[in-house]
Amino acid sequence: MPRFPARTLAIAALCGLSALVMAAGGGLLDRSYRPLAGKAPVHLGKTYGGQVLLVVNTASKCGLTPQFEALEATHARYKPRGFAVLGFPSGDFMGQEYADEKQIQEFCTLTYGVKFPMFQKVHVTGDEATPFYKALTASTGEAPKWNFHKYLIGRDGKVVASFGSRTKPDAPEVIAAIEAALRKPAPK
Repeated sequence: MPRFPARTLAIAALCGLSALVMAAGGGLLDRSYRPLAGKAPVHLGKTYGGQVLLVVNTASKCGLTPQFEALEATHARYKPRGFAVLGFPSGDFMGQEYADEKQIQEFCTLTYGVKFPMFQKVHVTGDEATPFYKALTASTGEAPKWNFHKYLIGRDGKVVASFGSRTKPDAPEVIAAIEAALRKPAPK
């Protein structure tokens, strides 16, 4: 267990163990989001902890939208090994996402056959960014500059790579990073 200053331990005691986990850097996935067009929030850490994750901000009306095909193929290829793509629709870039989540869901499913988990529409940049995207940005120093920015999270819940929007999900450097992350054992 890492050593923490007395003040951090006092805060952890007041706020519960989750504060200690956050201080240790393990809190990136300690967040809940609704599935796309769903009602009950899903806790990312409880549901996807110990897996390798590719987190992507998506948009249905973008020139890069065909990346959904490669995202789905990558998800299907590596899912048996403990991998998942997590999609977060966002209209932050020129409003290129539908306002209605049901419409987003239908578009992704019917047009691209998306089966990987998609979550509620969120903000991914600036002051309105969700805490998850603020943490991803802080961890890498890279905020999404456009739709389809990709963050690769290792089994330990830490970001291991960040890929810009134009880097395709099946690009050699993305596949190599996924393979390397999958070779590492889950933390105990």
